[in-house]
Amino acid sequence: MAQEVNERLIAKLGELKARHDVLNEQLVDPVIAVDPTQTIAITKELGRLRRLVEPFCEFTRVCEELDDARAMAVDPAQDDDLRALAEAEVGPLTAQHDDLLEGLKFALVSDDDASITSIIVEIRAGTGGAEAALFVRDLYEMYLRYCEKKKLSMEVLDQSGRDMGGFKEIILNVKGPDVYRLLGYEGGGHRVQRVPATEAQGRIHTSAATVAVLPEPEEVNIDINWDTDTEEFVSRAGGPGGQNVNKVSSAIRLVHLATNITVSMRDEKSQHKNRAKARRIMQTRLYDHFQRENNAERASVRKTMVGSGDRSQRIRTYNFPQNRVTDHRIGLDLHSLEKIMQGELDELIEALQTHDKEERIKNL
Repeated sequence: MAQEVNERLIAKLGELKARHDVLNEQLVDPVIAVDPTQTIAITKELGRLRRLVEPFCEFTRVCEELDDARAMAVDPAQDDDLRALAEAEVGPLTAQHDDLLEGLKFALVSDDDASITSIIVEIRAGTGGAEAALFVRDLYEMYLRYCEKKKLSMEVLDQSGRDMGGFKEIILNVKGPDVYRLLGYEGGGHRVQRVPATEAQGRIHTSAATVAVLPEPEEVNIDINWDTDTEEFVSRAGGPGGQNVNKVSSAIRLVHLATNITVSMRDEKSQHKNRAKARRIMQTRLYDHFQRENNAERASVRKTMVGSGDRSQRIRTYNFPQNRVTDHRIGLDLHSLEKIMQGELDELIEALQTHDKEERIKNL
């Protein structure tokens, strides 16, 4: 089975290498060179393919060297010194071959994810009232610290506050290399078990929040006529923020008429800025909506990303009394909750990446 998967993998990479070579030839074609539209499209595709083709070329070189070393090591026509030298090279070359092959497997199955350098993260309070809103704040701060460690940029697009500093909802834009590979597994129901700050008798409560992770492609090919395809509502932004927030009609709510997808934005004092942010999020949600319609696998993934916020629909539990985090998708328990809440997510995310890679490789 493993050999069959490896053969399919190498055949697929060979096809991509051939495509890469064709595009390189097209790029120097005088007819194409004077057409900026074609040149830009080819350059972008080459950039994506290069992430796979360059390590594949290195893998091919190592394969050839390994074959030569193995052949020389058993060739009776060679003198003893050359055979011994070749035999000594077989071990290191085999290790290098295996490492490169594993790297290529991961690169191939996650190539689409690697091309996404901007995502929208939506965190919403579920069951649990004020404690759930505080948990949303904690998740936001956890992701903020993780992004700082990974040198990813984070921008708060919108937030809806509650008492005690919690959030009913917070919407983030996170950008950087490999951002979807790193945070794409966070979508779903998150459950927390702890003694809330509002609990006078020391009883443990269970609360929930949902996280959605939506890719924001460089080019969202969604044709929206903002005048006819959507309905816009303008209102005053409630809550704290001074006279401007409360008296000026700056909050925007957009409804996409065909899908009934709704986006509300009130974070900025400027109506123009709120409208721009709302349209950006609407495009991303519509892109995800149409991707789900056309891709059954994506539909199943999306279904796990956003549940009702109820405690029963969960991907992960954060148990404070036991200092434990459990990821229910892979049955992983980590007794390092304090570190995880400080943004130390590497062990958790690497385990999810490994599991995901293995599952995707099975379907190559």
